[in-house]
Amino acid sequence: MKYISDFLGRTIQEKILVSIAIIVLIWVIKRIILKIVNVRIKDVHVRYGWRKGLNYTSTASTILFVGLVWINGMRSFATYFGLLSAGVSIALKDPILNFAGWLFIITQQPFKVGDRVEIKGHIGDVIDIGLFQFLMIEVGNWVDADQSTGRIIHIPNELTLTTSLVNYSKGFPFIWNEVGVLITFESNWQKAKRILEEIARKYGEPVSEIARKSIEQASRKYAILYKNTAPRVYTSVEDSGVMLTIRYLCRVRNRRGSAERIWEDVLTEFAKCYDIDLAYPTERFFNNVIEGKPGTRPKS
Repeated sequence: MKYISDFLGRTIQEKILVSIAIIVLIWVIKRIILKIVNVRIKDVHVRYGWRKGLNYTSTASTILFVGLVWINGMRSFATYFGLLSAGVSIALKDPILNFAGWLFIITQQPFKVGDRVEIKGHIGDVIDIGLFQFLMIEVGNWVDADQSTGRIIHIPNELTLTTSLVNYSKGFPFIWNEVGVLITFESNWQKAKRILEEIARKYGEPVSEIARKSIEQASRKYAILYKNTAPRVYTSVEDSGVMLTIRYLCRVRNRRGSAERIWEDVLTEFAKCYDIDLAYPTERFFNNVIEGKPGTRPKS
């Protein structure tokens, strides 16, 4: 075929050399600009934006200019390109899907760098978005209360197209958290509930006011219908005592810290009350000879 002869003709070495020169030149220009940016810009997020923009620009420029070098002289480029596209789409299915996922992330913005997301059972803070994958600092797993594990998770971009994604931060930057306090049946549960309501108001009401304003802003774009953001204490009965559950709003990355402060106040206040005891699983052994069977009086 004629276009193959043109492609494999005597200029192929020149095309290779020109292609290498273009790649090296673009790489050097990118490195020079990045060095200037790193020296003059101190803000981490701004530097990240520059770095990602330069990566995208240099990649696109390399593909464009190198492609022009090799396309030049092909008389049947349309036919060649059609055959090439069919082969590439089959051989590079996953990279193409990942690139499509990247386009979805960039255009629809289901999340951005800095957001906390959950996808495919993984929870983490997004630290980088690439053409084929995005990176997260893992949260949770063996660490309690949404704390970082320090591990970096690589997530293929195609999962954003095929899997449910949870964004903790976008639109409404607060989450509901609950702290359950179990007291014995013999305790004064009404008094304990009043104490917990005071503690909940202490830590929950300032955040509730901020959350209310945030809901007003978010409701312009999303159908967020929270009417009551004030903290509450719910009462229920468990096998070993009365469960009093504090439900309150906190910031996404403050769940453990807020729960710690609440528990410290609970322990301090309950220590002052002789009629309130925390419940915990216990076992009692009966001596049938002395005490009789459980629920019966011993024989005299």
